Amino acid sequence: MGHRKKLRTVIDILKCLTSNIKATLSTKRNTKIRIAVLRATTARNSSSPPSDNRIAAVISFGRGSRLTACALIEALMDRLHGTKNPSVALKCLFTIHSIIKKGPFILKDQLSFYPSFGGRNFLNMSKFRQDSDPERWELASWVRWYATVIEQNFIVSRFLGHYLNSSCSSNNSKDKEDKASALLNKDLLGELDVLVDFVEVICEAPDSLHLQRTNLVYAVIRYAGEDYRIVQREILIRVVELKDRMASLSCNELTQLLGSLKRFEDCKERLRLLFVNRARNDALWELIRGAKLKIMEMGKLKSLVKMERTDGSGELTRFRERFGELRQLVRLNSGGGWLGVDRVPALTMSTML
Repeated sequence: MGHRKKLRTVIDILKCLTSNIKATLSTKRNTKIRIAVLRATTARNSSSPPSDNRIAAVISFGRGSRLTACALIEALMDRLHGTKNPSVALKCLFTIHSIIKKGPFILKDQLSFYPSFGGRNFLNMSKFRQDSDPERWELASWVRWYATVIEQNFIVSRFLGHYLNSSCSSNNSKDKEDKASALLNKDLLGELDVLVDFVEVICEAPDSLHLQRTNLVYAVIRYAGEDYRIVQREILIRVVELKDRMASLSCNELTQLLGSLKRFEDCKERLRLLFVNRARNDALWELIRGAKLKIMEMGKLKSLVKMERTDGSGELTRFRERFGELRQLVRLNSGGGWLGVDRVPALTMSTML
């Protein structure tokens, strides 16, 4: 098994060298772009993420024309979809995530519209498998998960109207609070749902957390953790705003809010294991707990009011039924006298009415 693994590693390195040589000898206009992508996603040093210098070299092509940016994204996607090596695939995804976090708008724009018809699974890594040995099999599961995290990042960004990792997402919290206060209840609840969806995707990380010992997987988890911290702040803003609006929320809206809060709270333990208590934000969890309690208290109050109204209407109905029975008994004869009931009780009842 050890010899086979070494042989496979040598084969991967040779494939990478061959790709580099082909790109170097190529006369195509995009040769430099493909060389930069290959160097950032090399099969060598399979347990290490791309260096900052190689990531910077890739991102630098986004500072030119839109055509160059498009060629870069195409080369990166070709590399991602053309490899069967989980380490190379993870490096490709890490490079894509680096573009989302640090790259210019033009590169993010090209990524968000790849392919041109869009879709939730635009990275198309859900079927990525590698069962040649247990380690690669486990790494392949990290590839599938990481691709889903990046896809969800774009879904949230489209829903919020700005890139999650952009500078406007990290700063100007007052502006974001003002924006949230201007939203309709249904839009605010919709944004909260999408943000909680993202947290749930992060929590679906593979169980092989021991692979965090490798620098590559550790770097992937670190990037996902940074995204989660941004999402925490976005959730905080919306929960604070919705908590202030609770008195005006309908029963359906309160139910939707309670469901989102419960889904988020259900992620707490998994997040703790995944990030080893990093990005805990105890204040946020306390806010979630307080909001849930407030909703449940409001629910009990509304139930009591409903019961009181029901009881009150029931008493009125019973009173009307008794009055109807009395009217059936009371009839006037042709001489104006009472039939079927004594005059005095009847007068007494009329006085009560």
